Amino acid sequence: MSREIIATEKAPAAIGTYSQAVKVGKTVYLSGQIPLVPETMEMVEGDIEARIHQVFKNLSAVCEAAGGSLQQIAKLNIFLTDLGNFATVNKVMEEYFEQPYPARAAVGVAQLPRDAGVEMDGVLELD
Repeated sequence: MSREIIATEKAPAAIGTYSQAVKVGKTVYLSGQIPLVPETMEMVEGDIEARIHQVFKNLSAVCEAAGGSLQQIAKLNIFLTDLGNFATVNKVMEEYFEQPYPARAAVGVAQLPRDAGVEMDGVLELD
């Protein structure tokens, strides 16, 4: 199977040696997104809730560039520097997803790029 690189200006540009996403067949592997505003490549202003919203907006833009949507995410991985923010993730996630929800993991980590506080990646399955 061939690989297709997915890229969009509606999500932050890669800040390293990776692609925003890679499509193999009908499966799209989404790279981690942190709460950068695509136009400025600066961290979104505001609290952790604003940061979580920005991450979902960034993931959504990459999903759309791949020909899909957040609703088609089969597996979502969430990385938090403070697991005390997990309830906020759940609250915000309800605004972007409908049941059935994707499979999910939430992992507490010591640090994230640019001290983001939250990062998410996932696997998208296209119809």
